[in-house]
Order: sequence, then structure tokens, then C-alpha cells
Amino acid sequence: MAFRYYLRVRYGECDAQKVVFNARYGDYTDLAVTEYLRALGFGEALVDGSFDYQLVKQTTEWKSPARFDDVLEVTVRGLHVGNSSFSIACEFRRAGADALLARSETVYVMIDAHGKTPVPPAIRAAILAGIDAQIDHAGWHHAQSA
Repeated sequence: MAFRYYLRVRYGECDAQKVVFNARYGDYTDLAVTEYLRALGFGEALVDGSFDYQLVKQTTEWKSPARFDDVLEVTVRGLHVGNSSFSIACEFRRAGADALLARSETVYVMIDAHGKTPVPPAIRAAILAGIDAQIDHAGWHHAQSA
């Protein structure tokens, strides 16, 4: 199963050579993971705070630069679910291309008002199962079909 999130690189996310700033990949990962969790059926829980988590570790490996106006395809999948943590991988490619631009792995910890809390069974099962879906905030698929 593959969840794919599409976004277009904006001018303000780039340096003078129109290459995406490295730090923006953290933003892109956050957007893609949020849409992944929403697609898994947890949108309302994310909004009302009943599904709350914090990032505790994120690593990114860069292979090739993304540039201004590229449409990026971010493939998101669950890697691991522990007692109170879960890990998610994001792979970045130009939409329609095979070459990997970057890959991130993020570890999150479930929290409530008192601190760490166990990952609920429904969230555990959904993250491990994944979902075959796509969210297109770049208008890429619409442009491809026109």
C-alpha cells in the first residue's frame, strides 16, 4: 500500500539558486504525515486533540535537490509502532519520476496532558496497515488529466 502526498515547491522555500532549503523537508514531512493520518481516519481526533503526539527524532538523507516549481510526490508509510511511539518514513520524488530526492524517518511519541501515553490499538493497527490513497495539493493529477 502506498499513500502519496503531492505538493508544489514555492519560491519562498528556495535559496537564490532556486533549490529547496534543507529545513523545508521537515515542513514537507509534517504536511505529508498529517495528511496520511487524516487519510487513515484520524482527522477529527487530530483536530480535537484526542490523537496528540510530538516529534522526538527526525533524520533526513538527501540524494538530489528539489527546485522551485517542482511537484513533489511524498510517499508515506508506517515503519514501526512501539508502546508509546511510532515511526513513519517519507520518500520524496519529483512527481512521475523514479529517482529518490530525499528520505526522512520520524519518530513520534503519543502524549496527553500528563505526558507519554500508549499508542491506542486502532492507531497502532492503522499505521501498520497503511492506506492506498493520494492527496494532491499541487494540482498535478488534475493537470495530467487535462
